Amino acid sequence: MVRYVYDFHEGGRELAGLLGGKGANLAEMTRLGLPVPPGFIVSTEACRAFLTTGAAPDGMSGEVARYLAALEESAGRRLGQPDDPLLLSVRSGARFSMPGMMETVLDVGLDDDSVQGLAKTSGNERFAWDSYRRLVQMFGSTVMHVDSALFEQAMASLKAGRGVPDDVHLDAGDLAQLVDTYKKLIHEQTGEHFPQSPAEQLRRAIVAVFESWNGERARLYRRREHIPEDLGTAVTVQRMVYGNLGPDSGSGVAFTRDPATGRAGLYGDYLSNAQGEDVVAGIRNTVPLAELERLDARSYRLLRTHLRTLEQHYRDLCDVEFTIERGTLWMLQTRVGKRTAEAAFAIAAQLVTEGLITAEEGLARVSGDGLARLMFPRFDPRATGEVLARGLPASPGAAVGAVVFDSAEAVRRAAAGEQVVLVRQETTPDDLPGMVAAQAVLTSRGGKTSHAAVVARGMGKVCVCGAEELTVDTSARRFTTRDGTVVQEGELISVDGSAGAVYPGAAALIPSEVMHYLESGDQSEAAAVVRAVAGALQQADGVRRMEVRANADTPEDAARARRFGAQGIGLCRTEHMFLGERRKLVEEMILAGSDARRARALDALLPLQRQDFIGILAAMDGLPVTIRLLDPPLHEFLPDRTELAVRVASAEARGESADPHDVELLDAVSHMHEENPMLGLRGVRLGLVVPGLVAMQVRAIAEAVVERTRAGGFPRAEIMVPLVGAVEELRIERAEVERVLAQVSEESGIPVSCPVGTMIELPRAALTAGRIAEQAEFFSFGTNDLTQTTWGFSRDDVEAAFFSAYLDKGVFAASPFETLDREGVGRLVELAVAEGRAARPGLKIGVCGEHGGDPQSVHFFHAAGLDYVSCSPFRVPVARLEAGRAALAPTADSDSR
Repeated sequence: MVRYVYDFHEGGRELAGLLGGKGANLAEMTRLGLPVPPGFIVSTEACRAFLTTGAAPDGMSGEVARYLAALEESAGRRLGQPDDPLLLSVRSGARFSMPGMMETVLDVGLDDDSVQGLAKTSGNERFAWDSYRRLVQMFGSTVMHVDSALFEQAMASLKAGRGVPDDVHLDAGDLAQLVDTYKKLIHEQTGEHFPQSPAEQLRRAIVAVFESWNGERARLYRRREHIPEDLGTAVTVQRMVYGNLGPDSGSGVAFTRDPATGRAGLYGDYLSNAQGEDVVAGIRNTVPLAELERLDARSYRLLRTHLRTLEQHYRDLCDVEFTIERGTLWMLQTRVGKRTAEAAFAIAAQLVTEGLITAEEGLARVSGDGLARLMFPRFDPRATGEVLARGLPASPGAAVGAVVFDSAEAVRRAAAGEQVVLVRQETTPDDLPGMVAAQAVLTSRGGKTSHAAVVARGMGKVCVCGAEELTVDTSARRFTTRDGTVVQEGELISVDGSAGAVYPGAAALIPSEVMHYLESGDQSEAAAVVRAVAGALQQADGVRRMEVRANADTPEDAARARRFGAQGIGLCRTEHMFLGERRKLVEEMILAGSDARRARALDALLPLQRQDFIGILAAMDGLPVTIRLLDPPLHEFLPDRTELAVRVASAEARGESADPHDVELLDAVSHMHEENPMLGLRGVRLGLVVPGLVAMQVRAIAEAVVERTRAGGFPRAEIMVPLVGAVEELRIERAEVERVLAQVSEESGIPVSCPVGTMIELPRAALTAGRIAEQAEFFSFGTNDLTQTTWGFSRDDVEAAFFSAYLDKGVFAASPFETLDREGVGRLVELAVAEGRAARPGLKIGVCGEHGGDPQSVHFFHAAGLDYVSCSPFRVPVARLEAGRAALAPTADSDSR
């Protein structure tokens, strides 16, 4: 019989898939003997059953009742007891932390009668009504779906009427009045009354958690983080402890290390006379955690001990929520904390040095995506101008964007290609779409553990929180600084998440320290994060099996790639050498009406290509350089067809003779026009039908090899034939390649031997890889075209037409052009690898499509048995890191979500 409910004593962190991250970690803290308020967990299995049928599974309600009875017995109080009620918190808790999930509902169990009993038992009438107003507000917004802004407006109106700055200054009578206002709001908005049955409150809160799994915010976050849709969420039901009982009580969030920089030491926020949601919501500005030592030294010492216990046990940065109830410390939650890219590298290096984790585990704790973020520029402090405002540096980095004041506007402008900064008093889960769309987030309230800070760090977004000197007026679409400067929506600002500063306009940028190190290799005066990055890359290089090459078409790009650690060039696109002034020579070749005229054009191109290859081979001396023969259709080198037609027609309309060259070009363009050029006369097909083209390119390569050899170099050119679909195509072209290589060898007296391989970029090539391998000395997957031809769509067309809809509807978890489609394209890759090596043991196989620099795709290529990945020069460090992580045993790899 399926079981759906578990006590905290029955679980542990190894059951995160069943109990959710929150529940599993509460169980783990209970197992460690830490002071955790007791409770129970409704499992993810119950959620999945609910999502399938739309109703709670059979037996779940009975299990909840039994575990609730046990909780009541241990507490000596009952849910709904009028004189001394047991109150509960209800929280969502999926396997992975998801900011888009349902917000917590606190104080479940209060009603119009028991609030009086709570006041009497606690001896604090204000506390009782404060707890009741929290329940009605949270239940009304999260369970009954009343717009949370209506509750906020009612609170703001009451504070304004009483002339007080925050809710702490409202007395019991004010809060009782607020409860009445809230209940009327609920009835007006829903037609229902706030439920007075505590059992009904609990039932509906649990169902609301289940339903929140498919909420818009949750689905958006899962798509962004590539979290599976079928995991479901658990529900944590826990006995309430109270941080809002007075100045000797409070709530806080603590980290065992700084999640923004990685610096060791206690770090976090504390708020006296507050419940936990007050801290993360940012409705009042917190004090640094260190202030707790002055306010309550005993609780501070205990907290420090518990944090040390958790970090030693989890062997990682821990994020903890806690409450102090009249001097008694309670631990309400822990998890492996989200962190910035800088902190991830720094903390991993520290934990390795401290002996808490191995070097392999340290490598598993960082990511290529994080490294890429550290390579971005930062603001030049000499050119930022006057500071508009200062706040807390919640998530580092530099971002420039137009100010927007709500999520919808951020999404609208970002979709139009504009960079934006979302500015709010504080953010809530409703702001998640806007935070995803924005380059940075700026709030006037909240601390480093507020919703804005935590979510921004998790997404790698720049964030400054608690800029108190700003007055944010969302209705007027503007904010005002302390000196009276007004910034309207749409104006540009620059946000420095590392310094916690905001500047007017677009501040100048300078390269990152990590990028400087990667370019120069200089660590002499490097910051800690640079040393950590260098150590991670060294570790990755030591364990990875796959080589990392670069896609480079110029000596400059080749040299840069080599500085970044590339072990060769996996794709040199020769068509990029035919642009600019050389385009005229290509035109001449295309327009040639005779073999002699075509030969003259090719003869003019030959020395230019040769010189390009000499420079690239010199930059990569001793390393392989895979040179792809001409791939795109020839009409791409000709002027636009419409533009030519207009020029010719305009001349004729004026009664003039059109330029003969324009007429000739128009005739050629019209003759070569293709409805779908991607599938037309390109790649190997060009080499087979345009006389002399392959011979010219191969001669340029061979003569460059001769030149470099004579200069004392060690050139390793490889020749790649693109778009092969049949082995016969490759056989014919390879014969021409070998003929020219032999000819140059004889002419120069220097043996020129270049491996000849092919790009696998058509499904037919993958399906017949065994036969193609008979003629190919290496394979390189062109995953961009392989994705287009497998899916049957053109990237340029569909990304503008319907990709966003497909992502929204869940057809794609991610764009197949960013992360490899494993089910379709990936199976073709695996098939081609297996059949190619069966026909030619030891066949060298790589990938040169854009996926070669995508972290997730790199892991797939490692598992598929590829020998190397090739990517743009700036992605080489990312690919090196991920190739190392991919080589680790699966058990060593940690999930960064």
